[in-house]
Amino acid sequence: MANDTPESDFSIECFQNYSAPEVFVQGLAGMVDQSDVEVIIRAQKTMLQRFEKTTEMLTNCNQLSASRLRAASVEFKKHTQLLLDMKKDLNYIFKKIRAIKTKLSTQYPEAYKVAVASAAGNIKPLDEEEEIKPSESKILSKMVATVSTETLKPIDKKENVDKNVNVKKKSSSSSETESASSGDDSSTDTG
Repeated sequence: MANDTPESDFSIECFQNYSAPEVFVQGLAGMVDQSDVEVIIRAQKTMLQRFEKTTEMLTNCNQLSASRLRAASVEFKKHTQLLLDMKKDLNYIFKKIRAIKTKLSTQYPEAYKVAVASAAGNIKPLDEEEEIKPSESKILSKMVATVSTETLKPIDKKENVDKNVNVKKKSSSSSETESASSGDDSSTDTG
């Protein structure tokens, strides 16, 4: 027989004291190199350390994010409340403006129509390509506000004539002053 070597007799006698699963496990253990197992265990330990560090970092990040979220949510609630209050105030203001417009349109219908027409004529529609400079928009809004408030005032014909005369006097005196200050000999300085 080929199996009559002393090694095979020893291996059969050695495994007779063990059960089948134990023999199988020992056979597998004999196939695996112990140094490879140690390398795998070391790699697992280093990975475990890295995962623990990563978990700690993520926990700290989570705590920081949670605290910042709490602070931001408090600020967000404040800003939301401010916006709601502003909306209420603006609704109240626009309601008052509509009431004033209605009152003015009933008391002074002709002047109101003139004011609305002149205000609509002064406002230019904005195109996407055409941009108004900030200074121009300020002047435009001031001019519309001035025109709309001045035209809504009730004017008697006599007061209107007096205002026109005063405006002409002021403009002529200002032109005389300008020509005198410029040094023209042709100025009509009577004094």
